[in-house]
Amino acid sequence: MAHRGRPGLSAAQKADLWQRWKQGQSLSEIGRALGKHAGSIHGVLSSNGGVVPPVRTRSRWTLTLAEREEISRGMATGASIRQIAATLGRAPSTVSREIRRHGGAHTYRATEADTQAWQHARRPKPCRLATSLMLQRLVASKLALEWSPEQVVGWLKLEFPDQDTMRISHETIYRSLFIQARGVLKKELLGHLRSRRRMRRVKHASTAGQPRGQIVDGVSIRNRPADVEDRAIPGHWEGDLITGSQNTHTATLVERASRFTMLVKVPGKNTASVVTALSTQIRKLPLALRQSLTWDRGMELAQHKRLTIDTKVQVYFCDPQSPWQRGTNENTNRLLRQYFPKAQTCPATLRQT
Repeated sequence: MAHRGRPGLSAAQKADLWQRWKQGQSLSEIGRALGKHAGSIHGVLSSNGGVVPPVRTRSRWTLTLAEREEISRGMATGASIRQIAATLGRAPSTVSREIRRHGGAHTYRATEADTQAWQHARRPKPCRLATSLMLQRLVASKLALEWSPEQVVGWLKLEFPDQDTMRISHETIYRSLFIQARGVLKKELLGHLRSRRRMRRVKHASTAGQPRGQIVDGVSIRNRPADVEDRAIPGHWEGDLITGSQNTHTATLVERASRFTMLVKVPGKNTASVVTALSTQIRKLPLALRQSLTWDRGMELAQHKRLTIDTKVQVYFCDPQSPWQRGTNENTNRLLRQYFPKAQTCPATLRQT
């Protein structure tokens, strides 16, 4: 069957992703480096709670691929198990078990046996929370009371000073919350953490130097011509981006004089995707209807200069936290939410109304 949907990340890309996350890079920075949407990066990170997975290593006691190839060659030449074991410096029982586990003497293949052994070695040791129901219940009850993991650990030491089985580290509690695959603590308890974070973030992660909320060379709405305010001349637009589930986004454009509305499907909320989609749609309008566009200060329009060059439309930005300055668009978005609620995916095709 042919593979459908977006291609995933290779093992090398995932390793690069986690390394960048460990360095404190943002979702957008990692996405640009790997050529993926930030939503795709978030999906990989959230599956492990933002906790960097440990690097798997082989035990020095296990058979290597070279040894398995030697076993395969020995069987092909008719050598006995004891002869093969002597060549490898291994016990005959080790060689016998290896052959029996991976198909027997007639179907044994070194590469397949090595791959199967690597997969079967995935036996994560259960944490103490998973093996002690009493400890699990106590920790969950304290977290529900807004206690921090550090407070829970300290309380356990005082309450059970002589019981090592009731000892646990705060890191184990955090990992059990963030990594839901452990199946120990319920996801709802994340809401009781003071940080309210849904996944782990490295300590030195910072937004310093990132252009968050900073529109470079943006023209303020206060410099917008007065004739735009009275709605007498058509061609002046207000716009915004609404988001649905599964990383879906739709740009809304409302003409101030006629209230004519255009909905533009965009593949992502990064500025390149939004500006390209808006440019394509706006260029379909007559030049007389391309006067101005008023937007909020979302970074999806960081490339506003390119939009102006492509469409001849002057872009103005509202003051921070002042959505009423583009009230027509805000009201339209509220109406649209009746048909496209936040929990619903924005449709792939949209009719202009």
